[in-house]
Order: sequence, then C-alpha cells, then structure tokens
Amino acid sequence: MIKLYAVSTCGHCKTLKKMLEEGDFTFDSVDVDLLFGKERRNMLEEVRKLNKRCSFPTLLIGEKVIVGYREDEIKE
Repeated sequence: MIKLYAVSTCGHCKTLKKMLEEGDFTFDSVDVDLLFGKERRNMLEEVRKLNKRCSFPTLLIGEKVIVGYREDEIKE
C-alpha cells in the first residue's frame, strides 16, 4: 500500500506524484490543503503521526515513511 500526503501547490509533491504515476505504482493521494473542517483536521493528525513536522510530501509505503522527494529511496 502506498499513500501520498501532499499539498496541491507544492512543487516537490507534484514531482513525486508524477514519478509515481509514470512508474506505474498503484497509490492513493490526498491534497490535504483541499480538505475542509473535520476531514482536514483528521488528515493533518494522520500526517503528524507519521511525520511530527507535518511537512509535505509525506509518503507511506507499507510501514515505511519517506518525507520529501527522495527518488532513490522511493524506488527501493
């Protein structure tokens, strides 16, 4: 399972999303900044559990968390 937590205006988030799409990875993606109210608060809480700084992109691959655009680490 791969899940990408992103911000719609973030260049690194867009690059990572494009890399996943072009690499034929199956993944879920959520642009946290486009959520509202309780849904947004819940999603930010979810991100903070994975990445205390709550920075983006935050990528969850199985149990592994990768923060930022780290192409080599992601392709492993």
